[in-house]
Amino acid sequence: MRTLSQFVFLGFSLFSVSHAARFGTPEILSEMVYSRAHSLGSNYTFQEADGWEPINISASGSLSRRSLSVSNASMQLPEAGLPSPVSKRTKKPSLAETLVHTLNSAWNGLRGLGHPEKVKITWYTGQDLENPSCWPEPTWAPTDDSFACAVTLEGWSSKPSCFKFLELCESAEKCVFVRVVDTCQGCAPGSRHVDLTKAPFRELGDLDTGVMQVNMRLASDPTQWFEHLWGPES
Repeated sequence: MRTLSQFVFLGFSLFSVSHAARFGTPEILSEMVYSRAHSLGSNYTFQEADGWEPINISASGSLSRRSLSVSNASMQLPEAGLPSPVSKRTKKPSLAETLVHTLNSAWNGLRGLGHPEKVKITWYTGQDLENPSCWPEPTWAPTDDSFACAVTLEGWSSKPSCFKFLELCESAEKCVFVRVVDTCQGCAPGSRHVDLTKAPFRELGDLDTGVMQVNMRLASDPTQWFEHLWGPES
């Protein structure tokens, strides 16, 4: 039997797939995965070249780092009353199975890559959100609820490039994904500085803190796209 430390949980709370239906459509549930802090497990340590594994989600609600099979997804839709035995073997996916698939897709589509490095994070709001520099003629700007960031304008030779996704971790149990959409003119030249919109900073710590040191690594692209979180896809 697995211990609690062997599981990775969503940062907002552990819930069963059957309870997840209250949040609405699978798309809404997937968005919640991307817009809440998540955990790598209490025993995780940040090591160079330590790739983060895809995780699988069972219908019991646990997010397992190692199991690659969906279990307990046995909920079925009611019978339609058709007499043919074939109809009983070709049922539509149950709500539980649909939600399991949605969560698996979200988690395995967006995950950390490469090795982590220490960076400073702050947050920005108001007029500073306007005209993100990654687009020559921007038609979109992040809001306080977006999961976006700006990075040091100059002097950080290995800084993440525009439109890359990052995973930022205050600790192994508190991480978020953000997308680079802007440069930070107020960040000291050469500094490893990531300026966040309010929402992801709030997931990692108190806004009143203002400045934090976290681990950062590149991340893969998500399998589903939410423009209000990250801006236009291309």
